[in-house]
Amino acid sequence: MSGKLNNIFRKALVVAIFLGVAVTSTGYSTDTGINVDDSDSVVDFVHSLDDYEPAKDKYNFYFTYKIVHPWWDAVALGMEDAQRKYLEKGIVITYEYMAPDAASYEDQTKRLLQAKEGNYDVIGVDVADEEKISPVLDSLMESGNKVMTFSSSDASLNCKRIAYVGNTHNYQDGVDLTEALCEKLGYKGKVGILVGSHGAPCHEDRAKGAKDAISKYKDMQIVAVEYDNDSIDTAYDLAKQMLKDNPDIAGFVCCNMSNPVGTARAVTELGSKAVIVGMDHDQEALRYLKDGVIYCLGVQDCYSIGFDTLQVAVMIADGNQPGALFPEKTDERTTIIYQEDAAPMLEVLYGDMAQ
Repeated sequence: MSGKLNNIFRKALVVAIFLGVAVTSTGYSTDTGINVDDSDSVVDFVHSLDDYEPAKDKYNFYFTYKIVHPWWDAVALGMEDAQRKYLEKGIVITYEYMAPDAASYEDQTKRLLQAKEGNYDVIGVDVADEEKISPVLDSLMESGNKVMTFSSSDASLNCKRIAYVGNTHNYQDGVDLTEALCEKLGYKGKVGILVGSHGAPCHEDRAKGAKDAISKYKDMQIVAVEYDNDSIDTAYDLAKQMLKDNPDIAGFVCCNMSNPVGTARAVTELGSKAVIVGMDHDQEALRYLKDGVIYCLGVQDCYSIGFDTLQVAVMIADGNQPGALFPEKTDERTTIIYQEDAAPMLEVLYGDMAQ
């Protein structure tokens, strides 16, 4: 395996597993539509391989994703766990796990075409741009490669890829976060939306969910929609400009893991009272959540995404198709967490025990 991993996250994870720590939430699980009780963990670190018996004792995979970022480091940890468990059964799995420093469908296309010429049992991709990348995946399949998608972004509806493992409800995540914002604001006020990367299905779907939710309320208005390309610094600049252009902005919807941080920095610096909702488990974002600067975060179970991706890749490599062994889309959950959930999340994910 190759790729850049978050050592702080890994170290805290090992401690959490050893101690049997579970992260609890009083938030909302978007995949079930029910309140999460205290027995459920936001991130499930304890996994076992299913009963499937692999046909080979060696596999070689290629995975590429949108951008080098801590979110995908967390996905990689789940993959590593599955890899270790296969090794305990005498099955050796090697894989590439690489991405660019800046999101780019051109870069992703180049990587996929290079992988096409490699000796990989399965090629997996977190789609950078649905419209541009889906035809590339079709071409790979037509050339005899086994292709799957994973993580946060699937390919287009008619793409020939074999299966997807990840978040299947990004639109609903956008709706749920925005509904939480609207309720907090009393269903009135101006809102700015920070999307992420142009064409990335997960970001675009969340933004659409946010727009649709806000459109239901006559006293709410979207004053700006901007793309930060998964950059905290760009999100900071964009949020700051939005606040300067509209000092009375009441709230922000942030559609990826980077922009809640950039937006919180801008809001804090300018002394704004704008309410922020956003995605995922960035350490700085969790600290802003703990301090009340961010109102709520939708945390995806990245660890399970990684673990399940490797399992499905093994079954695809053996020539299996979606059906009894694995679904065409393996859904992973998102849980909305609030201020009271921030401290335990920081402790388990980062070993951050500061009160």
